[in-house]
Formats: sequence, structure tokens, C-alpha cells
Amino acid sequence: MRIQFLGANRQVTGSRYYLEAGGLKLLIDCGLFQERSYLERNWEPFPSSPGQIDFLLLTHAHLDHSGLIPRFVKQGYSHPILATGASADLAEIVLLDSAHLLEEDAALKKKRHEKEGRMGPHPEIPLYTAQEAEQCFPLFEEVDYDKPIRLHDNLTVRYRDAGHILGSSSLELDVQDRGNRTKLIFSGDIGQWNKPLVKDPSVFDQADYVIMESTYGDRNHEASGKIEDALARVVNMTAARGGNIVVPIFAVERAQEFLFYLGRLVRQDRIPHLLVFLDSPMAVEVTKIFSRHVQDLDEQARMMIRSGGQPFEFPGLKLLQSQEESKAINRIKGSCIIMAGSGMCTGGRIKHHLTYNIERPESTILFVGYQAGETLGRQILEGRPEVRIFGKPYQVRAQIAKIEGFSGHADKDDLLRWLNAFKQPPRRIFITHGEEDSALSLAKLIEEQRGWAVAVPYYRDVYELDEVKTP
Repeated sequence: MRIQFLGANRQVTGSRYYLEAGGLKLLIDCGLFQERSYLERNWEPFPSSPGQIDFLLLTHAHLDHSGLIPRFVKQGYSHPILATGASADLAEIVLLDSAHLLEEDAALKKKRHEKEGRMGPHPEIPLYTAQEAEQCFPLFEEVDYDKPIRLHDNLTVRYRDAGHILGSSSLELDVQDRGNRTKLIFSGDIGQWNKPLVKDPSVFDQADYVIMESTYGDRNHEASGKIEDALARVVNMTAARGGNIVVPIFAVERAQEFLFYLGRLVRQDRIPHLLVFLDSPMAVEVTKIFSRHVQDLDEQARMMIRSGGQPFEFPGLKLLQSQEESKAINRIKGSCIIMAGSGMCTGGRIKHHLTYNIERPESTILFVGYQAGETLGRQILEGRPEVRIFGKPYQVRAQIAKIEGFSGHADKDDLLRWLNAFKQPPRRIFITHGEEDSALSLAKLIEEQRGWAVAVPYYRDVYELDEVKTP
């Protein structure tokens, strides 16, 4: 039994784990690298033949976990992709959107490079096309939460609700080998407790090996009760200045949660009744998927829907589809709230809205999700005085704000709470999906507080699990 770490090692994108166990070859997640320093990894060939992989197990539909699936299929993978029904529905939207952005980006780069008389490593070729993305959808097979799925006589997997986004899962693998039973837990991305839309994360009481995320392994979020206060403060102060509130939004979960809180503020008259634009066709489609998977929502959201309420609707909200509607926003006089993707400002309509607002001192750029290192969103959030958008320099004069509580990730205390459910120490915990400082901080905390064996793998590290012994 062996595992190789092929992404999200000492950084937060490209989650991908290759596991040989129980007579099978498995890939857990197949995520896109999104940080500038690691983009070249998206083009690297898979270490072994994709056609020899027996199953691809998807924890959830976010691009950093699913975004390389079309390329993996293009390289020869043709076996089942197991995911919850909600994840399968979301992945179709996410991957098609990603493909369109990749095609647009390749075309823009070609035009810009021709004008500048230079070439990049992949100047004109998209990583994959929309047509190639569509070819992977027939491979998806929907699974139910909490139901054991026998992949082989020696291996079963159970999908458990991770509480991160709609359809997100932690994976519980039971492996029988030479009379021994080994349990592995892949945490996926762990959510927070007591969030308004998704259920609480599942916990586990026993495992031999745990592969665990650490996005916020070195810090805690704001108290959830302060989210609405912080949001109301940003909206009211910006509206008083006559500026716009520009929100780089993740189409899956963050957009819906933001609408949920914003709607409550509007209905309570705690903020002015401004025009609110959800300028993301993808987020609009994702919001529809929420209504198709009501059974996966938490009790608070289900009660609202059963009583005839709509969690994502309120006066002043406009759901935009066309580019013409998007462009028209910038002709509006007075303040408005603009939500657009991508959530890390790496592409999509948000970049156009930033060009109109980032040099306006009266406007606010409000971040409500994680910003990976070196992305445009991280550059703005870190206080760069100047950033490049569409190849041109812009002075950052807008107000910059961030509300941590919107994050779909467990913070440090939540991660420790998740670990507290284990009744005995795992043989080893592998810390992944966190920037190096965050991953190392969580690893040190686990070692010091619990005395458990912890490893923080590097990219492409291989571990023979049968040889790993508890000290």
C-alpha cells in the first residue's frame, strides 16, 4: 500500500493523491493548480498511465480539486468518477466554465504575445477545451452519503458529508490486505460548524492514516455572529462615500452564502436598498442546483424553503447572464454591490469590474474567500500599491476589506475539533492543502499537544504506508 502526493503540498491548489491499495490504483481528487508559481504543473504528464487507474474519487467540485479532470480524461482515463449527486451537478458547471476561461485566456495571450513580439511556454493552447470537458461527464457516477461502496473485494469507500460546500465529502476507505484491515481518511476540505446552508462536518473515531487539509491551520476566523455586522459596516460606509462594493466571489457556496446574509440585512433594513448584481452566470446556475439538492442543506435552510421562503432572493437583486448586462453596470450612477467571479480574481468578469473601481478611493474591494498566494486577489489583499490587470498597471486606491467568517474552511480550532473525535492516535497524519506556514504550524500543534506522528509531504513524495510505524 503506497500513496503519492501530487498536489496541494505546502500550498493550497492542485489537490491530487495517487493511492495503490487493496489491489486497486485510485486517484483521489484531480485539482487544478492556480497559483502562478505552480501553473506549469498542470501541463506535466501523470506519473503513470491514466488508463491504468481504476477509479477517480472526487471529494467536491471546487476547481482546486476537480479542475484537471478533463485533461486526465484526455490523457486516457476512462473509468468511473465517483462523486455525490450535488458534486456531479456542480462539476459540470465548474469544468465547463473553467474550459471557456482557459480558451479565452489562450486567445488573449496569443493576441497579446503577437503584439509584444514574444512567446510564453504555452502561448496559444488551452489546457483543455469545452469539448474536452464535456467528454468527462459521462464518466461521473453518483454516490450517496454514508453508504459503503465496494470497489473491490478488498476495498470499500464511504462518502461522508464534509460540510464545506454543497455535495462536499470526506472519504473513508477500508482496505483488507493479507488479513489486516487498514482505514484511511481523506478529509477533503473540512467545513465550519453552524453554517447557514450546509450541514456540519462529519467526524471519525478511528483511522490508521489521515490525509488532512490545513488551509487555516494557523489561525481562526472571526466569530460567525459578527459576519452580518462586518458586512453591514462595509456596505454602509461605502455607500456613504458614494462608491461601489466589488466582491470577488466564488460561484459555489460563497455566492449563495453571501446572498443569504445580504438578504437578511436588506429585509432588516440594516443597509440601504442598493442594486445588487450577481454578475456570474456560473453562480446563477449553481444557485439553481441548491434548490435541486435541498436534502443536502442544513435544517435552517430547509425550514426556510419549506415555509415558502427563498434564501437567495431579496428586493434589488439582479441575476446577470450576458456580457452586455455586465458592461451596463459600469454606467450606473450611485452605489451598488457587484458580485462577480472568479473568487481569486484570476479570470472572469471580476477583472473588468476591478478596472473600473480599483482606482476609485470611494469604492471598496471586499474579499469573502481565501486568496491563494500570488493570485491577483492576494496581491490586492496584501496591499500592493499597483497591480496588473489585463496586462496594464492600475494604482490600488480603493478601500480593501476582508470578512473571514464567510470562509467555507474550518479554522484552526475547528480542525482540532475534527481531530478530537479520534479515540486513539492514527498511525500517521499527513498534512496537505495549506500554505507551508499554515501546514507546518498545524503539524507542530498536533505533535506538541497530542504527540501524534505527523508528516507534511512535498510535491511528488511517496510513502509506503505499510512501512510507516508509530514512534
